Amino acid sequence: MKLLLDFFPILLFFGAFKAWGIFVATTVAIVATLLQLAWMRYRTGRTEPMQWLSLGVIVVFGGATLIAQDETFIKWKPTVLYWSMGGALLVGQVFFRRNWLQSLMKSQMVLPDHAWRVMLWSWCGFFAVMGVLNLWVAYHFDTDTWVNFKLFGGMGLMLVFVLAQAMYLGRFMAPESPDTAPSDPKP
Repeated sequence: MKLLLDFFPILLFFGAFKAWGIFVATTVAIVATLLQLAWMRYRTGRTEPMQWLSLGVIVVFGGATLIAQDETFIKWKPTVLYWSMGGALLVGQVFFRRNWLQSLMKSQMVLPDHAWRVMLWSWCGFFAVMGVLNLWVAYHFDTDTWVNFKLFGGMGLMLVFVLAQAMYLGRFMAPESPDTAPSDPKP
């Protein structure tokens, strides 16, 4: 359910673009992101910093798109979001000596420090490459191709990256002990 909610604005943007064009789709993305944030706040009582960042970026770049009637602004939105996320991880590590991925995820998995560092730097690199790739597609192809890439290419590359990272991290996961393994029911 959370995964669907995370992709809710992107899916609605895609559908609205196919039906009514970039300006209606931009409006839909802004409203959908606001609704997503409100729903998460209602449901969990809190919102994550990433959700606030996403809202800010879509309002600024989507608003500029609508005011100027220029789709260039909305095409920059994914790049700004990718570079903001990667930049935040980079700043945390370089200037504060804190691995913010580890801070966020240490309750979910136990990894050695070097694995956390590899994970951090790989995400920084991934976000940098995705930002550049988004701009390359935006400036070398038509808007329809960019929207398709935003949904299918971006999500596909993210899935491949996450699976590759899971394979790498799997080497550090402790196997289940007999005490924690589920027992077979006796017939």
